[in-house]
Amino acid sequence: MRTSEKADALLALSRLEVQLAALRLRIMATADDVAEEAGARDVAAWLAHESRDVPAACRAEQHLAVALHSRWTRLGTAVAEGSVNLAQARVIARALDELPSDLDPALRAQAEEHLVEAAKEYRPDQLRVLGRRILDVIAPEVGEAEEAKQLTREEERAWEAVSLTLTRRGDGTTRLAGVLPDAAASRLATYLDAFTSPRQHATVAPQDRARGQAFIALLEHLDPAKLPDHGGDATTVMVTINHDALTRDLASAGLVGTDDKITASEARRLACTAQIVPVVLGGKSEILDLGRTRRLFNAPQRKALRLRDQQCRGENCSVPAQWCEAHHLSPWSRGGKTNLTDGILLCSHHHHRAHDNRYSTERMPNGDIRFHRRN
Repeated sequence: MRTSEKADALLALSRLEVQLAALRLRIMATADDVAEEAGARDVAAWLAHESRDVPAACRAEQHLAVALHSRWTRLGTAVAEGSVNLAQARVIARALDELPSDLDPALRAQAEEHLVEAAKEYRPDQLRVLGRRILDVIAPEVGEAEEAKQLTREEERAWEAVSLTLTRRGDGTTRLAGVLPDAAASRLATYLDAFTSPRQHATVAPQDRARGQAFIALLEHLDPAKLPDHGGDATTVMVTINHDALTRDLASAGLVGTDDKITASEARRLACTAQIVPVVLGGKSEILDLGRTRRLFNAPQRKALRLRDQQCRGENCSVPAQWCEAHHLSPWSRGGKTNLTDGILLCSHHHHRAHDNRYSTERMPNGDIRFHRRN
């Protein structure tokens, strides 16, 4: 087949597939007797069982079949002709179903006609946007008020659907899954992109990984003093570690109130952050030292570090100072002091590197830190 023949064949077959699917939908819409004879709940359940298909997919097809047969016949005709595909039809039918119930029938018919005509030019995602604002097109006088009502309904449904689950995977990671209102999700994306965008030119990483790392950085930058009290005190994280283990690279520390363990190097990194309270224990688990703010860079010191460093001091990194963390060049666990001479600004990425035992560091003549992967 020549290139032009392949192109013509693909378009023709796509059209035929739509027409064949439309025929199936027309039969489904009038096949209640098939389900009744078989004792099935409905034709979707019968078809899913007999064809070994996914029940949810069959039920969605049945809903669309009924809509095209009884409510939106003009749309049904367009699908039967192959001029509107099933993905477009689902979007259009949903938009039409969401029109106000007391809308003038003439306007309802006009909305259906407009969307069917628009399907000749627009993809399903574009039709979804147009469908939401169809009244603005055909009846501007009622469109604005109806849009406000629709947004209210969507916000109420979104709030009811909010969920967040944390599932331990057993390999040191937890799967986070959830459903958020669009506005909250957009706000979260904005916060995360504030961490990731400045470093995109320096490190190339998939967006999902970059946002995951940014989410961790966001949690570490939360101010417990502004969170609700938890257990009678401001929300804080306490890390316990044996004094001897604190000075070793291959050691672990525990998070108070959980069974979680972290490495000693991670505990040292977290100790640089004012929201983490390190608790150093002696041989009999007595508290030798409870982390205090004198170990942490205070607000004036952080301002001075920002004025001095301007940005992350990791080599070739340009993350702005306001998104960086204060790091002890000499760890406090090894006698380091909390002063400007011993402090330096590092972004979240390089701060992790500084406390990663797999890397060694070298202070450059200009004060930047170069990282080397250990062999």
